[in-house]
Amino acid sequence: MSKVVLVTGASRGIGLAVAHHLLAHAHKVVLVARAAEPMAALQKAFPDQVAYKATDATDYAALASTVDLAVSTWGRLDGVVINHGALTPVQRLADADLDAWKRLYDINVFSALALAKAALPALRAAKGRIVLVSTGASKKGYASWGAYGSSKAAANALVQHLAVEEPEIVSVAVAPGRVDTDMQKQIRDEGARGGMDAKVLSTFVDAYADGSLSPPEKPAEVLAKLALEAAPELSGTYFNWNDSHMGTYHWS
Repeated sequence: MSKVVLVTGASRGIGLAVAHHLLAHAHKVVLVARAAEPMAALQKAFPDQVAYKATDATDYAALASTVDLAVSTWGRLDGVVINHGALTPVQRLADADLDAWKRLYDINVFSALALAKAALPALRAAKGRIVLVSTGASKKGYASWGAYGSSKAAANALVQHLAVEEPEIVSVAVAPGRVDTDMQKQIRDEGARGGMDAKVLSTFVDAYADGSLSPPEKPAEVLAKLALEAAPELSGTYFNWNDSHMGTYHWS
């Protein structure tokens, strides 16, 4: 049966790859991102499977309206992939710009909460899924990543509480690993200036240079499958996209 999945951060990288996986398997998607053009191109290619809204994730009312778009277009919502996020400010705690931290939390935490809250009625009805794209930095400290890592740790906790409060919905947090996306370029470009540890930064630079970054399509396949059929026993947990128990979450 064709399902309906809402994907944020869907104009590029992992989010766009999630959309492609879902569309290739005849599912319907509601795409959300700031950049309209890539989403419009997908809608043109899949007119009966794609709806989209171009908005900033921190416009909570507009973000919530994307749930209405799914329900008004296809009568249901089966899954939400909360993929949007921001890395900056990259700075040491001693230099923390509190306003910049608040802006980051608006993107990485409060917009995730706003979308999850708006989606709950439809997801309860569908016994659906929430898949939050997390990061290994939510579990391990990196110099100058305090804002990003702590915000994603808070988002992980949101998933834990959703699992307790909404037992009919399977909610998971998934780390996609090091993926060849714009965020990786941002790390390489801004890490030294922001005070990242030189040895740690070199691992990111080397991973790009030697081609060991994952293409977005790899973790995106697992994220897409989880949005459709994540097992109930996973609810409330954080894990890596390529952990051994993810072996069944592939189409190929």
